[in-house]
Amino acid sequence: MSTETRAAEAAEGPEHASEAGTRWFGLWDAFFAVSYAVTTVMLFTSAGEQVHRAVAMAALTLAVPWYAALGRSAMLQQGQGHGQRSIVFSIGLFVLFAVAVVFDLAASFALFAVVPMLMMSLATSPAIAVVMLANLMPVMVVWLRGGALNRDILAVLPTSLLGIALSVMLGLWITRVTRQSRERAGLIEELHRNREHVARLSREAGVAAERERLAREIHDTLAQGLTSIIGLVEAAETDFTADPDLARSHLGLAGRVARESLAEAREFVTELTPPALRESSLVQAARRQAEGLTAQTGMRADVTVEGDERELPMALSVVLLRSLQEAVANIRKHAGKAGAAEIRLVYGRDTVRLVVRDDGPGFAVTEDQQGFGLRGMQTRAQDISGAATVVSSPGRGTTIEVTVPVPADGEAADEC
Repeated sequence: MSTETRAAEAAEGPEHASEAGTRWFGLWDAFFAVSYAVTTVMLFTSAGEQVHRAVAMAALTLAVPWYAALGRSAMLQQGQGHGQRSIVFSIGLFVLFAVAVVFDLAASFALFAVVPMLMMSLATSPAIAVVMLANLMPVMVVWLRGGALNRDILAVLPTSLLGIALSVMLGLWITRVTRQSRERAGLIEELHRNREHVARLSREAGVAAERERLAREIHDTLAQGLTSIIGLVEAAETDFTADPDLARSHLGLAGRVARESLAEAREFVTELTPPALRESSLVQAARRQAEGLTAQTGMRADVTVEGDERELPMALSVVLLRSLQEAVANIRKHAGKAGAAEIRLVYGRDTVRLVVRDDGPGFAVTEDQQGFGLRGMQTRAQDISGAATVVSSPGRGTTIEVTVPVPADGEAADEC
């Protein structure tokens, strides 16, 4: 999935969360419609006077547009607080229900729809109080009509009390369900925001990693090649009059280094095999590095191989070659009066070790004095679970050692 696609999905997060928070409300709409239809049928078949039934049905019918125009949006916004709109809707709904019950007790069946709406529109405490009052409406109507505590009131009272208990339980359950639904919608929205954040961090990390890779490649190839070319050209200028043949040799070597650097530049862009390893082994590449060091500085550079030389996975060979190039570049730049250098490749059963040693003036090894090249060498080794160390002290030369593991099956993580 592309970064643009992930970002687009994350940007749509609030819309998805809103859909998740309101999708369940369609079921409530259906329940409200069924409750209204059943109550209307009961009013049609009740034994009350026709005018009273008509008034009761008219009151309940007015509750439908009242709910559609005001109540539905108020209930959907309950998670943002119970505002004046919710209070107005609840008062109007209660009045319409009370009118319907006063004119026909059969309208009491509408409590199945009225109670959940009151619980979803008001805060819990006032909602329970209004629900209790709504459930007592049939008792009060019978009492007002009879004028005394008669048998009809005693018959209606237990039903009303049971209705109050069930209404409170139903209301609390509905309140909990709606709250959980809104919390779930909030979590979905937060998830989309987190996905957007992770996508951005991943993109930034990828850019940083690519910059670091390019910096290491440029330092280990182009920068070292240009340094060598500058040194050779300066040497040719010095020897141009005194020893033309030696000057031509320096210029020829500079041309070879320039061509190799150009090839390196082309290859590391496409992450292909370095030219030094394409048609030769690591040992041969090490010998060419030693020859170049001798040609440029005049110091003796020996290459020794211990163990059985074998073909290594390309990822390991590249790390060892780049480390060797960095070590040789450091000798060329910093060894000063060094007279000899040694390059040693040690092939073990499950490791390969590269050791580059010179007898130059050395330096005190501290974090501050480890330049980009040495840190890049250590990073390369760590990327394939290897290690790189630098041992040096003033007057005692410098030793760079890089050890990389070779899996038993001979396969390395070429994707490193």
